[in-house]
Amino acid sequence: MLPQEEALDILIEFLQVHGYTKVKGISLDTIRILASIVLRENVCVYNNKIYKQTLGDAMGSSFTLTLANIFMWKWQKEFVRRQDISGEFYGRYIDDIFMTWNKSENELRNLLDTANSWHPNIKLEYKISKSLPFLDVLLTNSNGILLTSVYHKPAAEPYVVPFSSDHPRHVFNNVVQTSLARAVRYSSTLEAFNHEQRYIQLTLLYNGYPSTFIDREFLKFFFGYISSTSFLPIIDDEKQFLKMHRKLLDQPTLSQSQAALSAAMADIDNDQTDETVNESKESKNYNDKSKQHCNDKLIIHYTHEKRIHSFKKEMHRIYEHVFNNTPVSHVKMIVGNRNRQDAKRELIRKRPKQSLLQNKPIKRRRTKTKRLSKSKTSMEQQQ
Repeated sequence: MLPQEEALDILIEFLQVHGYTKVKGISLDTIRILASIVLRENVCVYNNKIYKQTLGDAMGSSFTLTLANIFMWKWQKEFVRRQDISGEFYGRYIDDIFMTWNKSENELRNLLDTANSWHPNIKLEYKISKSLPFLDVLLTNSNGILLTSVYHKPAAEPYVVPFSSDHPRHVFNNVVQTSLARAVRYSSTLEAFNHEQRYIQLTLLYNGYPSTFIDREFLKFFFGYISSTSFLPIIDDEKQFLKMHRKLLDQPTLSQSQAALSAAMADIDNDQTDETVNESKESKNYNDKSKQHCNDKLIIHYTHEKRIHSFKKEMHRIYEHVFNNTPVSHVKMIVGNRNRQDAKRELIRKRPKQSLLQNKPIKRRRTKTKRLSKSKTSMEQQQ
């Protein structure tokens, strides 16, 4: 749990160290006030009582993850300094850390035990070995060479989205494509990749994917690297694999692209130079062109269901029949689909009952003595 006041101090320190005086036009003082509201104005209901959170932040909040990363940035400074001096590797993803070490194991344990005293709210649970998992990557020290491969937890079961489930076709395509992309990225050798490729094939077959569909998706992924006439698309050349491995590693993931774009936009607001002004003008012109490009399109979305698989075709047929030879016949209709919300999202109650959120006036109860005095008065009046 993050101490709220200390977390706010570290947030402002982080922005100042990286040269920010404002972010997207918002001053640092205002950012601190807004962050304080997000941290401190969190309540929950338990046994018909409302409790306010005084330590840490709400689970699931997007701001919580960002603030936790910034908090760890402050904590890890000494670690990074020592690893830089010794030329060793140090990497962190949120609260998972991986580092290399070439001194004695006792020295490493002393360092990690010392790190446990740096902050009362941060305690390390560590493992030391020549082969360790880091998230979903298995890293192995093989005679001084760091090898990587895909890591599967021992308790993990081979389940993916079943081919018989009620999802659009592109969902099944993405299952295969993302699995192969991860295998190529994570595998540092052809042997490790071939092992993971066989695991993917068996998993897909186990979940009802047709072998023809699997082969077609594999060929689509490897197109450009192997002959498209191969019956089973398996790369058997180490150089060929390493070429594809490096190419995919150089491509940013979707989350990396979004983070880079967000950081670039923050830099534009923080430092208004002639170059950034021109970039913002170009961005505005691009957005204007995009709007004009969409003016002659009609975009419709519907919730996907397998039983109405011909819905798109029918929509286009009706649209062409009704609007043919009309002033809007040049408008192109694009029909897309959205996935159904899962049962967890449908059934979970994110807010307490409405009755608990309403301020009800407290009814005062008359005391017994007041009731007795009133009854005596009424009796005297009757007499």
